[in-house]
Amino acid sequence: MERWLNGVWYDGRAGGVALLPLAALFAAGAALRRAAFRAGLLRRHRVGVPVVVVGNLTVGGTGKTPLTQWLAERLAERGRRVGVLCRSYGGRLERPVHVYAGADPGRCGDEAVLLAGALAHAPGAIVVAGPDRVAGARLLESLGSEVLLCDDGLQHYALERDAEIVVVDGLRGLGNGRLLPAGPLREPPARLGRADLVVVNDADAAGPDPAVAARISSLRGRRGAIRMRVTPQSARQLRAPGVVHPLASFAGTPVHAVAGIGAPERFFAALERAGLRVVRHPFPDHHPFVPGDLEFGDGHPVLMTGKDAVKCRAFAQERMWEVTVRPQIDAADAALLLSLCARGA
Repeated sequence: MERWLNGVWYDGRAGGVALLPLAALFAAGAALRRAAFRAGLLRRHRVGVPVVVVGNLTVGGTGKTPLTQWLAERLAERGRRVGVLCRSYGGRLERPVHVYAGADPGRCGDEAVLLAGALAHAPGAIVVAGPDRVAGARLLESLGSEVLLCDDGLQHYALERDAEIVVVDGLRGLGNGRLLPAGPLREPPARLGRADLVVVNDADAAGPDPAVAARISSLRGRRGAIRMRVTPQSARQLRAPGVVHPLASFAGTPVHAVAGIGAPERFFAALERAGLRVVRHPFPDHHPFVPGDLEFGDGHPVLMTGKDAVKCRAFAQERMWEVTVRPQIDAADAALLLSLCARGA
C-alpha cells in the first residue's frame, strides 16, 4: 500500500482519482479545525519562552530532524539553553518525559532518542518527548530552556509558536499537490506562504528539480526559499561508537543500506554519490527492527541511518554501521535561520 501510494503521489501512477472524495473530506476537516482555532473555539496555549516549529507539509521525511539538530547545536554554541520537543512517534509514552542518550526508542520514539544522543554534548540542550505538545513545552520551560525547537508539529495549532520553518524535499517537492490520501499533503500548498522560512533540502549538488523550484518560489513570493543539503560524513560502528571510518573505506565491496525513514531513496542515493556499491533495503518509516531484518546471507557491511541505528544497537554486530550526516547551509542562510530562532527572546 505504501509503495502504491508513493507511486500515486510522486510518479503519476493511476488510481489516485478514486481517493479524491476522501481527500475532500480530509480537507474539510482540516479547514474546520483551523477555523476553530482562529475563532477561539479550540484553545491555543502559549508558554513563557519562544517556540520555533520545524515542520513540513508532506508526510514522510524531508530532513527536518537533521535541521532541528543543527539549529540546537548552533544555538547551544551561542550560550542558549535549547529545549527540543518531539512527539515520541512509535513510542509508548502517555506523558512528556526528559529523554537522555541511550533511552529506549520503543518507549520514547526513535527520533527523540536520536536527538538526545546527538545533543548529549551540547551545553544546556534538553530533549523532551511526549504525545501532548503543550505539556511537553511546559516541561521544557520548567527545566530551564530559553528557546524551544519543535521537531515536527506544524499542524499542532494548540501550541502557540513564534516562528515556523517548513522543510521541503527539493527532489520530490509537494508531489501531485493533493491532500491526503490522494496526495502527500497535510495542508494545502498555499500554507507555505504563511511560514516564516522555507528550507529546500536538495540532496543533490545540482539543486532542486526546476519545476519544484519554480513552484516553491511562486508560493513564497519575494522571500523565496533557502537551500540545505544533508550530506553523509562518516560511518560509526554500532557496537563500538568510538570506531569511526570514512565512507570511502567501504568502496570496492557491496554494502547493504538499510533505511526505515520517510524517504529511504534519499539515503541510498547519498551513499551511491559517495562512491559506494549499494544494495538497497527500504523499510517502512519508524520500522521496529529485529535481528532477522538485517540478516542478508553474507558478510557485507550493513550501513543505516541514525534513526534506525538507535533501534539496532541492542543486537548490533561488528559489520553494522551508522552513517552520520550533517546539513550544509550557506553562511548567509545560516545567519537568517539563527536570527529567526532568536525571535521573541
